Amino acid sequence: MRFTINGRQLAAEVDIRTSLLDLLRDHLDLTGTKKGCNQGACGACTVLVDGERINSCLALAVQYEGRSITTIEGLSAPGSLHPLQEAFVAHDGFQCGYCTPGQICSAIGMASELERGIPSHVTEDLHAETIELTSDELRERMSGNICRCGAYNGIVDAISETFGARSTKAEARERAK
Repeated sequence: MRFTINGRQLAAEVDIRTSLLDLLRDHLDLTGTKKGCNQGACGACTVLVDGERINSCLALAVQYEGRSITTIEGLSAPGSLHPLQEAFVAHDGFQCGYCTPGQICSAIGMASELERGIPSHVTEDLHAETIELTSDELRERMSGNICRCGAYNGIVDAISETFGARSTKAEARERAK
């Protein structure tokens, strides 16, 4: 199978029953993506596929052949941090750090959803050009990512600082880069 992972073309010979998570961790040595519950309930395995967040533990690798996959390792150039990673450090948005890669990938996917105007369960105006990223909106959108250490306040502060209180489609696109 051939994949584009973090901008690089890669090939792997794996059983077609191999999950995307196991492909990344066990076959390609991309261990930033974590295996938490292995049931899609914790979000530790969140990666971006064509800019959309998915739980890689629930996805078969073969389903994503030929698509663009981004892991935590691919968010920035070597030796530098993505602005959201910097904000996580500044706001203590991690404690043990186990959930952090999934939280960050999920938040970047969330910013892309805002850019496209995709509402959440708590979005008040379903036709608005601008979705206000309130605390409730942010927490709803990130509810699939669990932090067992309870660093939620730092996580919310980091995401809020990076993606702002309000997000128009163009602004979210620029900040997600």
